[in-house]
Amino acid sequence: MRSLLRLLLWSAGVLGGLGLLLYAAQRRLLYFPERQDREEAVRQARRLGLDPWLDEKGGFLGWRSAHPGGRADGRLLVLHGNAGMALHRTYLRDAFQAPGLPAALDVFLLEYPGYGPRPGSPSEPALVAAAVEVLDRLGHGESGPLLVAGESLGSAVGALASARRPGAVAGLLLVTPLASVPAVARRHYPFLPAFLLRDRLRTDQALPRYGGPVAFLVAGRDSIVFPDLGEALYRDYPGPKRLWVDGPADHNTLDYDPSLPRWAEMLGFLLAPAATDR
Repeated sequence: MRSLLRLLLWSAGVLGGLGLLLYAAQRRLLYFPERQDREEAVRQARRLGLDPWLDEKGGFLGWRSAHPGGRADGRLLVLHGNAGMALHRTYLRDAFQAPGLPAALDVFLLEYPGYGPRPGSPSEPALVAAAVEVLDRLGHGESGPLLVAGESLGSAVGALASARRPGAVAGLLLVTPLASVPAVARRHYPFLPAFLLRDRLRTDQALPRYGGPVAFLVAGRDSIVFPDLGEALYRDYPGPKRLWVDGPADHNTLDYDPSLPRWAEMLGFLLAPAATDR
């Protein structure tokens, strides 16, 4: 009996230690930032047709791309996924500044704390606070409606930030949407206790608090955040909504060809919320 008790206590200690280790290290498993010197980042951005986006004190927020036609009808804020940095997401800029779209947009690529040349460390509070800060900057201007496009983890950041500032955001696009970290973690790590998760990124809970038009773009073979979770997120959303599915695509092979008609369809839907699917 004493031997069994010692074994149980030892096992509990080992599991507890592993749990503490996982709790402490899990953000390294969720965020994969690529860091870059600011001067080198600016040189690369210039080559990509981007300008630095700074606050009044010269603090770095990300990158901006004025519409090539000059005058814009609105603005698009892009929130990227968990890996790399904002400079890797020019394909979203290209898709929403392509010729023939129903509106001309200035595009802003937010950089997260701890990514690219921006100081700090990534976490759910830090990322959402950064997004809310720029919504406050962009959402009350005179340059037309503000749209938010969130990709993967950025879809959760966009939903959470928009839920805090619903009046600032005219429409929300969720690309390969993350329903929540617990929902995805249960698929990848079925034995992981949910209470150990520090950053939960509950898109499913945030969207009803936003309430505005939401466009969903789901990858049909998404092996990272799973298409059925994205489609359930769409079905459960009570507000104006529309769904697009890229059937052959996995999480990282979504087709961002600017000539695809879905970009114009999404933009038209988000800017004309009366034409919705209910």
